[in-house]
Amino acid sequence: MNDMTKPTKLADRKANKVRKRESRKREIAQSAIDALKLYGYARTTLRDIAAQSDMSMGSLHYYFEDKDELLIYCVQQYKSTFVETVTAAAQGMASPRDVKTAFCKALAETIAKEAELHRLWYDIRNQAMFDKTFVPVVSTIEKQLIEMMTPLAANRAQKELLYLRLDGAFRYLLQLQLTDTPRSLSEMTSLLEAIVE
Repeated sequence: MNDMTKPTKLADRKANKVRKRESRKREIAQSAIDALKLYGYARTTLRDIAAQSDMSMGSLHYYFEDKDELLIYCVQQYKSTFVETVTAAAQGMASPRDVKTAFCKALAETIAKEAELHRLWYDIRNQAMFDKTFVPVVSTIEKQLIEMMTPLAANRAQKELLYLRLDGAFRYLLQLQLTDTPRSLSEMTSLLEAIVE
């Protein structure tokens, strides 16, 4: 009986340690995102992130090897949440038109509420053209974004085409949002809906 409880306790301790570590990594990532939103990838240092999260550099390095690893973790977390939010908005809609409107409105709302986070995504995506470290995460996220088009497009080719069209409009509307010439939520939604037609 004791032989069976020891492995179970060890497994429970290990699982608990993994959960705590992951929870702490998410907390650090949130602090890092706050710094990255302000300064962007190129101008943010690990010292900025450590200061933002009230951690020493040593503690930060315990969880993340370097700034790139931390940034990749942050972007993965944020984009997964973004995909879930937009996808959930379109679920349960009765008609294709309602799906399109809900989907486009969710996109517009994230531009209005999370512009700095989206700016970080475009920053990383651009960095991937210069630094191969970011290529795998950008590729994975773009596959998720293309798959996010499922409620609006029937096959892979249509999803890719729709993603390309929406991405261009999304980036343009984001630029307006960040340069103090934002469009209203209804204007952004209408523009995005016209692209989905």
